[in-house]
Amino acid sequence: MLNYRTRIYEYYVSARQESLAPENIQGLKIRESRLKQLISNYFPSNNEVKILDLGCGHGALIYFARKMGYLNIAGVDYSGEQVEAANKLGIEGIQQGDLMEHLHLVTNDSLDVVITYDVIEHFKKEELLPFVDEVFRVLKSGGHWIIHTPNGEALFGSRSLYSDFTHELALTRTSITQLLKSSRFQRVMCFEDEPFVYGIKSAIRWFLWKMIRLILKFYLIIETGGAGKECIFSQNFVTVALK
Repeated sequence: MLNYRTRIYEYYVSARQESLAPENIQGLKIRESRLKQLISNYFPSNNEVKILDLGCGHGALIYFARKMGYLNIAGVDYSGEQVEAANKLGIEGIQQGDLMEHLHLVTNDSLDVVITYDVIEHFKKEELLPFVDEVFRVLKSGGHWIIHTPNGEALFGSRSLYSDFTHELALTRTSITQLLKSSRFQRVMCFEDEPFVYGIKSAIRWFLWKMIRLILKFYLIIETGGAGKECIFSQNFVTVALK
């Protein structure tokens, strides 16, 4: 029986309704502000750290991390089309391969940072547990695991969850904390993937988001008596786990 992942990943770039990879390096400009903000907010300040980007796609995050001085970064992606797109863009250090198989080749306590940007939602629960254990194994003590994933408690969280045929699950701040702390990570911090300000239009979006968020928070507090205080409302969210 044909594995559905094999078919979808084989055409992961070309079968999308919207273009997944740009034709040239200038096409990454649209993602520059967001990815640079993520790097500034969550990467260690020491730019000599050793970083592995698992499920790196065509390498946009790697490209901007290098521009910001993080040169010791490499990536791996299962999709041949994604790796081919990275090569076309001239982004080096990206290889094709199964993420778990690649992790098995990494020595214990050897990485400062592991990144999974829009990756863990592709795993089934029974697949995710050993993946978490492998990430824990390869990280140094105090190492960071930076995760970006759909938010199961968001009002429109299903929009992100069901945007890809290979998505299997959505987590929340509570369930991902439960998963990571039970897997020996010492600290787990979750953050909204909210709009950020880089101009007038984005400032307006940020302000309107804060107003909408306040209404949603108020609704949950009324319904639950207080459970909305720490809720994350964005469709996706960021988690940073420390070993």
